[in-house]
Amino acid sequence: MIERSILLVEDNAKDEALTLRALKKSNILNKVSVVRDGAEALDYLLGNGSEPAGKPSELPQLVLLDLKLPKVDGLEVLRRIRDNERTRLLPVVILTTSTEERDVLEGYRLGANSYVRKPVDFNQFAIAVNQLGLYWLVLNEQPPPTATAR
Repeated sequence: MIERSILLVEDNAKDEALTLRALKKSNILNKVSVVRDGAEALDYLLGNGSEPAGKPSELPQLVLLDLKLPKVDGLEVLRRIRDNERTRLLPVVILTTSTEERDVLEGYRLGANSYVRKPVDFNQFAIAVNQLGLYWLVLNEQPPPTATAR
């Protein structure tokens, strides 16, 4: 059985800690890998050019992607995820504080599966994370690995 893991792409240590705490509070015990900039996210998902990325079964079940990232911004990370055959179908939820309408529009235009603004209140945030986890890790049916391995 493939482990249903999460990739959290977040450069803010406080937001990272809040997200991990909200996942734990929601009893979402899946493995969470954390990367702290866009370049690191792309290396994790696509390989760094000199090393091939892992097998499709090693992809996370879900990517929680912040937009305001160092090195490579979140929208460019999303663009590259969708441009790559291996990761094209990977569920990506933008999880950000951005309230810019253009970020919402561009995120969806580039293929985000969902766009969630981080609530300021922890309890609201924990509820949002719980709902994300329930849907994407339990209810959502992923395409078979062979669909992403072509």
